[in-house]
Amino acid sequence: MKQIIFWFDPISPFAYLAFERLPEELQGLSFEVVYRPVLLAALLQRHGSKGPAEIEPKRAWTFRHVHWLAHRHGIPMATPAVHPFNPLPLLRLALACGPKRRVVEAILRHVWRGGEDANDPARLAALQTELAPARDPGLAEVKDELRESTEEAIAQGVFGVPSFGLDGRVFWGLDALPMLADALRGDPWFDGPGWAREGALRPGVQRLP
Repeated sequence: MKQIIFWFDPISPFAYLAFERLPEELQGLSFEVVYRPVLLAALLQRHGSKGPAEIEPKRAWTFRHVHWLAHRHGIPMATPAVHPFNPLPLLRLALACGPKRRVVEAILRHVWRGGEDANDPARLAALQTELAPARDPGLAEVKDELRESTEEAIAQGVFGVPSFGLDGRVFWGLDALPMLADALRGDPWFDGPGWAREGALRPGVQRLP
């Protein structure tokens, strides 16, 4: 059975949609999913990027797009009252619980259903009570694990969320799910030269700082 690594940060609406879509997109295939919380802000900082919410026209488009996608696929979705927000409490809660599918589902739906403030203290307390983590999310060891998970993701080539790891390859984004499914099916393209050739560096014009 193949193992898929699912890197996620609940701040991303695409991570929520990918989580909801993954079972249907990969229906009939044999796999298990390992969920890895990562801090998107750290990925962006490492690669010198900005998140969609930091570029106003892109922010507006992103939220229109994700709500259309949710409508198209019949997935309940409501933008949280505050966005962007600090996802650290939720990421640490996921690690403290052990990020199984049930835990990740509860955390993502906490953010992306209902349209409330994801970091409202009463809501966070209720979610923690519901999930009953085996460890205190505030422990230094949990914080260290999140940093390590993020650094490991960067070392494997992850630059955004959602990302999926399969057989040493990284697939990025909700729209990569069909490509991931083809890789799981053993499409011969993945054994040919295309993957390595198209990922190789090549000459190009460099933008000045």
